[in-house]
Amino acid sequence: EVQLVESGGGLVQPGGSLRLSCAASGFTFSTSTMRWVRQPPGKGLEWVSYISSGGSTTNYADSVKGRFTISRDNAKNMLYLQLNSLKTEDTAMYYCAYGVTYRGQGTQVTVSS
Repeated sequence: EVQLVESGGGLVQPGGSLRLSCAASGFTFSTSTMRWVRQPPGKGLEWVSYISSGGSTTNYADSVKGRFTISRDNAKNMLYLQLNSLKTEDTAMYYCAYGVTYRGQGTQVTVSS
């Protein structure tokens, strides 16, 4: 059974930082591309970032490029998203995602002064 468990969200002031984590199990993590997606309040799901199975290739939505960094530890089956220079518009539920079907329960990020 595929399981994805996100953590690390919280309330942070604009300009602050957070590190999100995602613990993956139930599939071969080390050979799987992974994504982070988010859902702002009252809006649809939007793609944030992508990382290849080995971690050598990453890509970001224009809205987060230069501020967010995706990474992974295949030895620990962990996916990460470092969020820096946070803006109020980054407020959303953040999910790690595998394939087109699977994502976790999410972790809430709220950016507010």
